[in-house]
Amino acid sequence: MLFGKTILVTGVASGIGARTAELAGQMGADVIGVDMREPSSGVSSFIKGDISTAGGVTDIARQLPNRIDALANVAGLSGNTGVAATLAVNFYGLRALSEAVVPRLREGGAIVNVASIAGYGWRANLERAKTLTAIEGFPDVASLVSEHGLKDEEGYPLSKELLLLWTMRAAHQPLFRGRGIRVNAVSPGPVETPILKQFRAVLGDARVDSDITRVGRAGTSADIAPAVLFLCSDGARWINGANLPTDGGLEASINADVLGF
Repeated sequence: MLFGKTILVTGVASGIGARTAELAGQMGADVIGVDMREPSSGVSSFIKGDISTAGGVTDIARQLPNRIDALANVAGLSGNTGVAATLAVNFYGLRALSEAVVPRLREGGAIVNVASIAGYGWRANLERAKTLTAIEGFPDVASLVSEHGLKDEEGYPLSKELLLLWTMRAAHQPLFRGRGIRVNAVSPGPVETPILKQFRAVLGDARVDSDITRVGRAGTSADIAPAVLFLCSDGARWINGANLPTDGGLEASINADVLGF
């Protein structure tokens, strides 16, 4: 389902991004990797780029070929660099890149966002999430953080709340829908990647260990990459605006607790 396709993967130098690129190549796709660090393998071509600024996004888009089949938005920060940097990369930069590549995405192509179980709280924080996702373009994130009184410890979960809400919205926005481009998300739980230690520092050992205990083990990049690539493929052609929990059953367990069954 990916043979001969061209897949753009961000965050390709490590973790989920690296495994997604490697597996896509094994399935016959040409992979364009984007990262601030050059990957050791797994890509057909590489663009050194930074999605944390509007200029960085423009520079990446300028270097893309005229036609790609899917964008896998994997690049992200753990939150340890503060709320402004985290929002800039995990949401506003990701969204800006997605919008910038639309002219190069084929009709019927796909965008897949790597969100997180940490974004589970978007429903409880709906009004804030709606306000922050409604801001168009690439805002001055530092000013936005000050204006809304956002705290550093909120950065990672907030970024994923916004991403999940925007995924649903984007699926029905004319920019994407007009070209038949599907926009979906996957939400991992704790994953054994190089930045898991950073997540522990940001979210706390108790939270991370509790999540791992619920499902028996932490996930791996190899658990997440196939779900990302399925949503990139034509096999998911009738899936749009969806969030696929790729977490070993963690969200189901939390739902059971929250709903009392």
